[in-house]
Amino acid sequence: MRAGSAAGCDPDRVEALIEDERARFADTHPNSIRRFEAAHRQWLYGAPSHWMRRWIGGAPPCLVAGPPGWSAVVHDVDGHRYADFCLGDTGAMCGHGHPGIADALARQASSVATAMLPSEDAARVGEALAERFGLPRWTLATSASDANRACIRLARAVTGRPRVLVFSGCYHGSVEEAHVELGEDGHRRLRNGIHDNAFPHGALSAVVHFNDVGALERVLAAGDVACVLTEPVMTNYGLVRPAPGFHEALRRLTRQTGTLLVIDETHTVSDGPGGCTGSMGLDPDLLVVGKAIAGGLPAAAWGASAPVAEAIHRVLPRVSPWERQSAHAGFGGTLAGSALTLAAMRVVLDEVLTPGAYETMHARAATLAEGTGRAIAAAGLPWLVDRIGARTETMFSPDEPRDAADVRCSRQPRLEGLLHLWLLNRGVLMTPFHAMLLTCPVTSAEDVALHVRAFTEFVEALTS
Repeated sequence: MRAGSAAGCDPDRVEALIEDERARFADTHPNSIRRFEAAHRQWLYGAPSHWMRRWIGGAPPCLVAGPPGWSAVVHDVDGHRYADFCLGDTGAMCGHGHPGIADALARQASSVATAMLPSEDAARVGEALAERFGLPRWTLATSASDANRACIRLARAVTGRPRVLVFSGCYHGSVEEAHVELGEDGHRRLRNGIHDNAFPHGALSAVVHFNDVGALERVLAAGDVACVLTEPVMTNYGLVRPAPGFHEALRRLTRQTGTLLVIDETHTVSDGPGGCTGSMGLDPDLLVVGKAIAGGLPAAAWGASAPVAEAIHRVLPRVSPWERQSAHAGFGGTLAGSALTLAAMRVVLDEVLTPGAYETMHARAATLAEGTGRAIAAAGLPWLVDRIGARTETMFSPDEPRDAADVRCSRQPRLEGLLHLWLLNRGVLMTPFHAMLLTCPVTSAEDVALHVRAFTEFVEALTS
C-alpha cells in the first residue's frame, strides 16, 4: 500500500513534504546533527539509549539546560525551544524542574543517596501507593520492566504454572514473555522482528487479541497460565480501549481459572491519581506503575492484593529478623528503593500528581484533542483523535480500533513520520514511537495552541 493512500492523502504529496521537512531540519539543526554523528564513536546507536535514535529527521535534538523553573519546555543546542508533549514517553509526566522534587533530590543527595537501608520517606510512600491504587503491599523496582518481571516470577511461584498471557500489540518493557504478537494469519510470532533470544516463547507465552473474550476463555481454560499481563487501555499500538464488559469478563475468567491478573499502569497512570484501576474500578491481583512516579528518576513500583501477598509469603516466608536468609527470590536491584528515589517519589505522590493537577492535565489534553479534531474535520480527513485522561492519540482511520489488528490495518508509517517531523520543525515534541501527546501539570494553554496551530497547518499542507 502506498503511503497515505488509505488515509485520505495523496501519497506523492506526502513524499514531497517529507523531503521539504528533512531539508528544513538539516538547515536548522546543524549542531544536533554534528553531535549525533560524532557520538557514534562512543555509543552503539549514537546516543546513550537506543530509544533516542527513534526521533525523526536524521538526528535527535541535543538538549541543553534551559531557564530554571517548572515547565513543560525543553531547549536544544541549536537554540530551539520545544513544547514537550512527549514528556520522556511518560517519564516526565510531572513536567521538568519541579522545585519540590529538585529540593528533595538535592537535600537527599547531599546526605545519603543510597545505603541499602530504608529511609524516613519509605512509610509515607508505601501509604500513598496503597491509597492511590487500592493494593496494600508494595515493593519498589528500578523500572517497570523489572517490576513486571517480578510479578511474573511470583505469579509462577504462587500458581505453579508456566505460561504468561499477553495481548497482541502490547508493550511491557523488556519482558521476554511479552515480545509476541499475532500475525495477519492469526499465528504467534515475535513482535517487530526482534531476535527470539533463545527464549521458549511457544512454551511460556500465550497471546490473544485485546477485547477477544472467546480467545481469552479458550486459552485460560487449559489451566497452565500463571498470569495475564495487560494494560487497562492499550497505549503502545495506538490507543485501544476496552470494549464494554471486557474488564469484567477478564476478571471473571482469571478468577475462575485461578490465574493472576497483573495490570500495568505505567502509561495509563495519566488517567488519574489511581490510573485506570481507580477510574475504571478495576481489581487486579498485582499492579505495576513506573516512569512517572519518581519525577524522572528510574523507578517503578508493584503492589499485591492481600490474598496474593499472603500467597507470596507462603512460598517466600517472612522469617525472624534474627535469622539470615537469601532474600533474592530471583529479582532485585540494589538501587531499588534508594533514599534518593524515595525522596523524589514522596514529593511526586503528595505534592505534584495531585487530583487538582490531574484536572489541569485533563483540561489541557481535552483542549488539545478538540483542536486537533477540528482541524481534521475541516480538512475532511478520515482520521480519529482519542483521549484517555492526559494522553491523546491521533490515528489515521475513522474508526476506533478494537485490537492491534485494526491498528495495523490503519498504520501509515510515512504519513506518521511526516507528522512527527513537521511538528518537530515547528517546536512541538511528541513521542517518537507513534502519534501520542501527553500533558503535564504545567503544560501551558499557549503551547496547546502552538500544537493545534502547527497541526492545522499540517493538514492544510496535505490537502491543499
